[in-house]
Amino acid sequence: MPPYNLLLFSQHGMTDTNQAMGTLAHQVAPPQCCVIAPNLEYVPTLFAIEPLICKVEQSIELAFKQYPTIPARAIATSLGGILWIEALSRHPEWWQRFESLVLLGSPIGGADLARIVDPLGWGIGIAKHLGENRRALAERITAVIPTLVVAGNTTGGGDGTVPIEATKLNHAYFLCLDGVSHPDIRTHPAVAKAILAFWSTPRTPRPAPKETLLSKLINHFRAVPGITDASERDFFNATTVFTFDDGTSLRTWTNLVGVDHIFIANKHGRCEYAAFVGWVHSVGLRQAIDKAIMHF
Repeated sequence: MPPYNLLLFSQHGMTDTNQAMGTLAHQVAPPQCCVIAPNLEYVPTLFAIEPLICKVEQSIELAFKQYPTIPARAIATSLGGILWIEALSRHPEWWQRFESLVLLGSPIGGADLARIVDPLGWGIGIAKHLGENRRALAERITAVIPTLVVAGNTTGGGDGTVPIEATKLNHAYFLCLDGVSHPDIRTHPAVAKAILAFWSTPRTPRPAPKETLLSKLINHFRAVPGITDASERDFFNATTVFTFDDGTSLRTWTNLVGVDHIFIANKHGRCEYAAFVGWVHSVGLRQAIDKAIMHF
């Protein structure tokens, strides 16, 4: 049996196989590392999420039984990151085994394209699950396991599939790579370089950010039922509805099909948060705007 001293899990995402993520894992794997890259196959990733989570759980459990004392790391992309957050959240007893977690373009805050496909949450394939906000689950994990989040940026607010905002997590280290699209985040040399740099020195979870008016507002709107992180590409279409004493402003925009957006800009006029709600949650968003103006 090879003298492994590290387990490296690598998980692909939707409509993919394990080939690209397996290659990435081998590129960054240190010597004496056992790479585990489960293949969920193409078609099953289009439908129910629970069988996919179970397969990820099984791969982790099997490896841990086979190698009960070896530390582990994990890399997951897109839907794969969601599967890992779900699996780890169900097994906090595993957290101490992990030296690090790397999430590549994973819409932990909810994928806006998924909400467009399934705007009322009726359960259209995997879209229902991709549109969910799992930030609360993830941040319990990132507070314990050192985590790197890598986002791509090809549109000014996302990688062409996932908004940058949807990938961000408290306690995690964050890197945005300009010019890297969602599919390319599995294969781009800059991604492998970023992972190796993250692993080059021991890491601890980042402390929770200092609370400011901006962070309070972002957390306030993230709690609105049905809200989904969005790209900031439509920020300049928005109209300012209120400006706070420090220059922070709330801006809104409604697109051509009546979907309401909220943007939060800092005192310099730069977008710090973008999100939208479906039609059934528009009243809740308007109430949240009124409450923010009155109480912050």
